[in-house]
Amino acid sequence: MTRRLRVSCPTCQAEVPWSEANPWRPFCSERCKRIDLGDWASNRFVIAASDTPEQVTGLPETANERKQ
Repeated sequence: MTRRLRVSCPTCQAEVPWSEANPWRPFCSERCKRIDLGDWASNRFVIAASDTPEQVTGLPETANERKQ
């Protein structure tokens, strides 16, 4: 017996199969996938950083820093 993996859609929580037959996995539909993308684009979802930009070394200078 083959067990089929099912996951919850991150947007609407519907159970969907995790398979190559689902082109939107882990989402249940293109609509839910786009809603999630919009949430990231509008900064509703963020990944917290532990370092401030001043603490990060090796970043290239910006145009404003060169003018000063």
